[in-house]
Amino acid sequence: MSDTVIKIENLSKIYRLGEIGTGTLSHDLNRWWQMNIRGKDDPYALVGGVNDRTAKARKGEHIAALKDINLEVKQGEVLGIIGKNGAGKSTLLKVLSRVTSPTTGSISVKGRLASLLEVGTGFHPEMTGRENIYMNGTIMGMRKWEITRKLEEIVEFAGVAKYLDTPVKRYSSGMKVRLGFAVAAHLEPEILVVDEVLAVGDAEFQKKAIGKMQDVSTNDGRTVLFVSHNMASVKSLCTNGIILEDGFKVLETDIDACVTRYLKGNSDILNHKKWDQPEIKNSHFQLKEIGIKAVEKKYTEPISISEAIECNVGINFTNTNHSNFHVNLRFKNDQGNYLFVVSSNDAKQTIKPGSNNIKMKIPGNFFNTGNFYMDLMVVKDKKTVIFTENDILSFTLLNESNALGTWMGKTRGDLKPKFDWEITY
Repeated sequence: MSDTVIKIENLSKIYRLGEIGTGTLSHDLNRWWQMNIRGKDDPYALVGGVNDRTAKARKGEHIAALKDINLEVKQGEVLGIIGKNGAGKSTLLKVLSRVTSPTTGSISVKGRLASLLEVGTGFHPEMTGRENIYMNGTIMGMRKWEITRKLEEIVEFAGVAKYLDTPVKRYSSGMKVRLGFAVAAHLEPEILVVDEVLAVGDAEFQKKAIGKMQDVSTNDGRTVLFVSHNMASVKSLCTNGIILEDGFKVLETDIDACVTRYLKGNSDILNHKKWDQPEIKNSHFQLKEIGIKAVEKKYTEPISISEAIECNVGINFTNTNHSNFHVNLRFKNDQGNYLFVVSSNDAKQTIKPGSNNIKMKIPGNFFNTGNFYMDLMVVKDKKTVIFTENDILSFTLLNESNALGTWMGKTRGDLKPKFDWEITY
């Protein structure tokens, strides 16, 4: 008997921008006849469009959110699906979960599938937490006594016992995520599909959720599909991975190789990226360069924990109004735990419209040895985050003799190091 539980063949999902109908009654009738009577594909879904997020939309244009995806997932496999925003990750999971139907291609799923795609997925807001647990279990084909047997375990995992008989419309987003994940993970699905929603939960719950997914895959032999922008979480949980870019599957291999390829992008090294034509941009800015290295060394040279580190950001602000922009750099360890955030708002200089070269120095012996990740956030008027790029860089710090790290054993919240900022225009 084959151990393949998900088989996707030539899958495409096409969206028509600006219009729902085809534009004429005769075309609408022809589409209905071909798709509903003859069982054919949509004759007006032109699959040639590519999901280029930077291009301006044209009315009536067809965009391929997914294009010719072929994939087989084995029983017990933990598959990480990674890619930039708009790459098609969530669309793929929605098609798998039958939230939306594919335009072309076929999907075969063997076994019961539970999905957690967004906050409160599958919950009726007027029903209580208890009622929603029973409703979700019933939808999955479980008997009432089976759900009752799991109820106490679900409630304990979610930590919502006090609010179990309260309508879920009064739950916070974090409570909805905890309960939604607990229901999806504990009602014994053969396939568990989890989107980025775990990012809403706190660090303790994320750790518990990752542990639960590892448990159901390793001990119970169930299949997990996991989408996340946190590469440390992806590496700790998944065995294999795929990368999506503009709706295409560009790589399918072991998870370490996938994460390395994703983090490097078009760069040759993980700790430095530079673009002749900016790829990371919006209406406010264009990112030209970002890197992290030891002071007075090259990006290609190794970094030891005793060396001072400098982070360099080349960014061009195209918005010429008087908004106050600044850049935040957020650091994480190899387990995905946030260590600290630094902000150019602490510099004595201000960021101005036009080209800015921002340099920030971290003292030596601040980190321990290991692998670390850095997120970039662009903030407007000191409070509004207008852009976030998770894991934009990763870097490794090596040990050396007599370099023990003066900060070891302390929590980052207790530290008051001096971060030196320099901004040139």
